[in-house]
Amino acid sequence: MDCENKDSELRTIGSSCTSSAASSLRRRSLSLSFSLPKRLNDDDEERESVSEAGDIGDRELQSNRYSGSGRLRLTGENAPEHGVVVPISEGWSHDPNAMSSVAPVSPSKLILQTEHKKNEEKTEVPWVLEYASCLLFQAVFGILGVLLRYGLQILFGPRIVGATSDLSYMYLDLPSNMVGSFLMGWVGAVFKEDISRFSTSLAIGLSTGFLGSLTTFSGWNQKMLDLSVEHQWVFVVLGYLIGLFLVAYSFIFGVETAKGVRWLYRRATMNSFISGTDYHWRVDTYKRYVLVILFLLCILLVLWGMSIGLEVTEFSSGSTKAQLWLACIVGPFGVWIRWFLARLNGRGLGKSGLLKWVPFGTLIANVLAACVMAALATLKKAVKTQLNFMQ
Repeated sequence: MDCENKDSELRTIGSSCTSSAASSLRRRSLSLSFSLPKRLNDDDEERESVSEAGDIGDRELQSNRYSGSGRLRLTGENAPEHGVVVPISEGWSHDPNAMSSVAPVSPSKLILQTEHKKNEEKTEVPWVLEYASCLLFQAVFGILGVLLRYGLQILFGPRIVGATSDLSYMYLDLPSNMVGSFLMGWVGAVFKEDISRFSTSLAIGLSTGFLGSLTTFSGWNQKMLDLSVEHQWVFVVLGYLIGLFLVAYSFIFGVETAKGVRWLYRRATMNSFISGTDYHWRVDTYKRYVLVILFLLCILLVLWGMSIGLEVTEFSSGSTKAQLWLACIVGPFGVWIRWFLARLNGRGLGKSGLLKWVPFGTLIANVLAACVMAALATLKKAVKTQLNFMQ
């Protein structure tokens, strides 16, 4: 009898050790499944996110059509925060006692599944409406970005503040580039996903349309070329260095401040995720898309009509404001070209994807704009020379 009792005790100890080992193995495998891919892919994702901070072109619309808005993306960061339980396959352990240690599904998981089913039941919006709303958002916000850039030039220029000038390394477009880069850290990097939950077209319009028109690489480059023609080489070097430094750190400062604001907001609304967030005003139905398109089309026609009328008036009087209204007229076309080229951002070179951190689409758009600006400046100088010669 003593031998039988000892054998039963040994079997009990062995089974408990096996179950504890299996449960610990599952916990380690779960932690590794979150930590290892995150560590291995951190560099690649960071490089891609840098080049895709502004936009990825129409690839974003295409990706949204193949992914449901109620789908939850599990990563090493948001899984513990949201309390989501990962289902474990039956092949991991055959011990029924070990399976009892798995936590039940959280309420947030059930809420997301319900929202996903509701989204699947909705009628899919035609892609034509998505593209039309996206193009109209970009056009309207592009014109507003041009107007704000001109306002910042007047504010910080020689007329009011006097901090910038055409004949100084503190060029006129420096404040707009700094403000645009700062806002890009907010809208293009940190809060872009939150804005996309309301409307993807709005997020693209703010980043590519508004901020893309507010910032200008071609204007900055053209001012430096004008200084080099006048042999102001010290100002050229200082202009490039100060411009790069201030713009880069404005973007970094925008990202860090946006992260802080988002952290405070999540702390203040910690229980909002558990109770479920319903975006009542999300543009995701056919009727809402049509209303948004009609509203934006009316605004665009008003802005274009006003710009054309003022362009004719200012051009007849020979005022320099004619350049502003011409920029408002052709600005949306430049925004659209930059958006279509932005699909090259984050892809790198070749099949292996070299230099993914370089936004080649945005770079090509800026180089083309710089070439156009240089050609127009050369033509303007030639016309002035001819007029002076005729006089």
